[in-house]
Amino acid sequence: MENYFNYFTEIEEYFWKKRGTALLVSTLDWALMDSWKQSEIPVEAVLKGIDRTFEKYEARRRRIRKINSLAYCHQEVLEAAADQERATLQHPSSAEPFPRAELVQFLEHNALAVEKAGEQFAASGRPESAATFHSIAQSLRELASQAGAEGPLAPEDMERRLTVLEDKMHSTLLQAADEKDLIACRAEMDRQLAPVRRQMTAEQVAQLEKQFLRRKLLEQADLPRLSLFYL
Repeated sequence: MENYFNYFTEIEEYFWKKRGTALLVSTLDWALMDSWKQSEIPVEAVLKGIDRTFEKYEARRRRIRKINSLAYCHQEVLEAAADQERATLQHPSSAEPFPRAELVQFLEHNALAVEKAGEQFAASGRPESAATFHSIAQSLRELASQAGAEGPLAPEDMERRLTVLEDKMHSTLLQAADEKDLIACRAEMDRQLAPVRRQMTAEQVAQLEKQFLRRKLLEQADLPRLSLFYL
């Protein structure tokens, strides 16, 4: 999980440095970084987008609002990522994208976390949710066993299966969530999105809202993301 945390901490620290003060990163900012990570935007492109945002801010004659959220950098990050993609030629490679041992550890660690959540569901009288989580944990262990075996690795197939498992996990968490907690979560999301909502398209807002809610539910259940993007 080290690479996962490095992605977030590097962006967070760079943003602090550009702004000149250390702020607590909000759930909205974490959800936004999640969406960049899921979209496979390299950290270099994110930092370049942050640079461009502050450069444009400094060039303004009137500076009414401070850049106190990564959401203000979203459009510049997307443009920097597009620039980098255009400038980089994609060459197919036979090399595996990550060490097998790290992949196995990642899958087994996530299986333990999911199984623990399943036990908590069982203890709280939700046997169906518990069964779903135990099934997800078993699937993760099967993937770990496959990853540790000899033979070619198929990360694309594995990622598709992990996406299905994560969707099942999120759906179960959403169904089990208390209505009042969901309302409070959406109210918090609306407050944090309000200053930057007009700067985003409807599609971008919808994606960010989805990531925000997903992250909140995972945080409350102390669960990790399952995607290989977080390896």
